[in-house]
Amino acid sequence: MKSDRTPVPEGWPFTPTLVVAILLIVIPAIGLISVYDYMQAEERMTSDLATLQSVTEKSIRESIVDTDTGLKLFDDSLNLRLQRGFSLFLEEYGRAGRDPSQMDLPAIKEELGGDMDLYVINSSGVIEYTTYPPDRGIDFKENPDFYAEITRMRLGHEFSPDRVVYEPATGQVRKYAYMPTPDHRYLLELGLVPDAFVEERNRLRSRESTQEFVALNPYLDSICVYDIWGNPVEAGGDPADARTQALITGTIIPGRTDYAVQDEHGRRIRYLFIDLKDPDYPSDPSVVVELTYDTGLIQSQLDQMLYSRAVVAILAIVLSSAVIFLVARRLTRPLEEIIDDVDVIAQGNLDHTVRLSATREVVKLERSINTMVANLKAAISRLQDSEETIREYSENLEEQVEARTAELQESTGKANLYLDIMTHDIRNTINTASLYTDLLMEELEGEERNYTAKVQKSLKKSIEIIRNVNTIRQIREEAAVLGPVALDPVIRAEIEHFPDVRITYAGTAVPVLADDLLSEIFTNLIGNAVKFGGPAVEIAIRVEERGDEVLVSVEDSGPGIADEVKQRLFTRFYGENGRKSNGGLGLYICRMLVERYDGKIRADDRVEGRPEEGVAIRFTLRKAG
Repeated sequence: MKSDRTPVPEGWPFTPTLVVAILLIVIPAIGLISVYDYMQAEERMTSDLATLQSVTEKSIRESIVDTDTGLKLFDDSLNLRLQRGFSLFLEEYGRAGRDPSQMDLPAIKEELGGDMDLYVINSSGVIEYTTYPPDRGIDFKENPDFYAEITRMRLGHEFSPDRVVYEPATGQVRKYAYMPTPDHRYLLELGLVPDAFVEERNRLRSRESTQEFVALNPYLDSICVYDIWGNPVEAGGDPADARTQALITGTIIPGRTDYAVQDEHGRRIRYLFIDLKDPDYPSDPSVVVELTYDTGLIQSQLDQMLYSRAVVAILAIVLSSAVIFLVARRLTRPLEEIIDDVDVIAQGNLDHTVRLSATREVVKLERSINTMVANLKAAISRLQDSEETIREYSENLEEQVEARTAELQESTGKANLYLDIMTHDIRNTINTASLYTDLLMEELEGEERNYTAKVQKSLKKSIEIIRNVNTIRQIREEAAVLGPVALDPVIRAEIEHFPDVRITYAGTAVPVLADDLLSEIFTNLIGNAVKFGGPAVEIAIRVEERGDEVLVSVEDSGPGIADEVKQRLFTRFYGENGRKSNGGLGLYICRMLVERYDGKIRADDRVEGRPEEGVAIRFTLRKAG
């Protein structure tokens, strides 16, 4: 007897195949371990960079704030002298008949010691008179925040000292103070420029140097500190380039926030805005710290690590290959001996026995095969018995399915009957309650009438829910039998249900494919527009023929719908502000009916690009032939 099996071509020997198979597992595993180790190192270095950056920036902020606190104490020590200087300034203003042009400002300067400059600022924020000619004519309106401060001081009654500041143009140190004239027409200003405190302030100012942080953070290349004008704060600091100065004065200072950029060399530059503005002083001593991080250092370290990991992985693969070959050879040799013995037996030498020089697992293999054959025979017998049982069960299965189907239909009919009775009785009860509330509304006044109105509104909401539930049940249980329906009478009938609402509709003669539920679409859309738009809402219904379709639009002038809400508007129970709502069935029913009629529905802005000016619900229907 010939065998029906197709001969299988002889493949690779078992030992090389096993070695290759194991290597195909080991090599990817070593590669994955190396990649994972590399990724862990990259994540660790990135985390270290983030930690060092956070600690460095926090320390820099604290250092600058502490330094400014010391400078503020130093600045306040000069307030008493300036306050005394204003007594001569105000006396001269009174002597000149409150006319600054008649004041002898140089004489007052000499009398004050010659180290104070005098300024007279008019109500327009312009320095009209001064002993320091370069500042004559400066218009503080160009700096709106500072102009607001000096206007407040001019209209006040108190002496107002300022911080010691550095002029943006000359870098000269000055201590300013302000005093309004009695008639509030001018603001008097004194600028103290004594050489005595310049050196002391510069000494304190040098504490603002933060270069020591560069040595503590290996990823930090440099630190520069700039004032609000983009000028370097530290003595001898390099001036900012035009691009950096524009960034500081145009973006960071107006926004009073941090900023980060990536330069053309791949370095990350962080700009820290440190707010030092004190509401008690008109000047703003805030600074911007420029931190340049060398992220290329991480990449260099990662490249070196990648090279070392690759070398280790190659060595591991070579050693693994040698070990795998030796182990595979030891495992497959007993199998090869068994195969040789089986070939001898297959050739007819039944007296030949299998050598028992192998491990005990091979001996167990023979016993397991005999056990498997016995179990297989028992399984075949049980399978034959099972086939007979299945055949008998199959004959009765159809009858059981029919019986279960009949029971299910009967249960469904009972449920629908109970639901019809419940909705009918509930609707009658609500109608009776609504009648009583109408009577109460005519009789009651004040708070009782408001409560009754709320009850009346809840009853109307209950009627709407019952109507929506019945509509959904009808849609789901009744197959769609579509036929020609005149669209115009349906729309006009629904408009008559809202006599107090301004609804614009031009009419149409086109028939569409629909059924008796078509009116529910317009009931829900008009009702929604009135509910969310209020009694003053204006509604427009438009019908356009577009080939085999009809596009219907229901537009209102209500509050509109945000763009992110429109995509979820027609889902079940979707209410206002994206929350689930027990009453959110109207638009869901509209979508079900439009899809029942093979159409599509969507929400658009009534005025394109202006969602706050109302919404337009548009849907398509098939035109009846």
